[in-house]
Amino acid sequence: MIVVADTAPLNYLVLIGQPAILPELYGRVIIPEAVALELRHPSTPPRVRSWIAKPPAWLEIQKVRRQQADATLDILDEGEREAILLALELHAQLILIDEKAGRREATHRHLQVAGTLAVLEQAAERGLLDFSKALDRLQKTNFRLSPTVLEFFRARNPKRKS
Repeated sequence: MIVVADTAPLNYLVLIGQPAILPELYGRVIIPEAVALELRHPSTPPRVRSWIAKPPAWLEIQKVRRQQADATLDILDEGEREAILLALELHAQLILIDEKAGRREATHRHLQVAGTLAVLEQAAERGLLDFSKALDRLQKTNFRLSPTVLEFFRARNPKRKS
């Protein structure tokens, strides 16, 4: 399975101590150079910068070869734009992306999309983590989650522990 990731899901999984669920779920994950640069940016949390400084073997950084003159992607940041272009180039089965505009553009291009919450749900279903505890840790970051969405996810995900 080819999986491409944008910055946010990796950032949040590292912050809550759960990046290792990615190879358990998908084998390897590919990110474009722009995402690697965003993860290394000085404003990125130190824990994330430290993690990307020595990327795990299952994380592959690739250059986007295909340039697209699609102005609709100009509304996205560079990481989102490159993640979508790389997913299209590689015919990825899944793109991990959280931002609403990025998700919309990826879906518009017929890419299968999953965000941080979907990854956590899938990991909980496989017994890799306790979903409720992961949500608690996620809420301690700057991850934006409305109370309504939070209750929806809590209601449909009973406690599961690895």
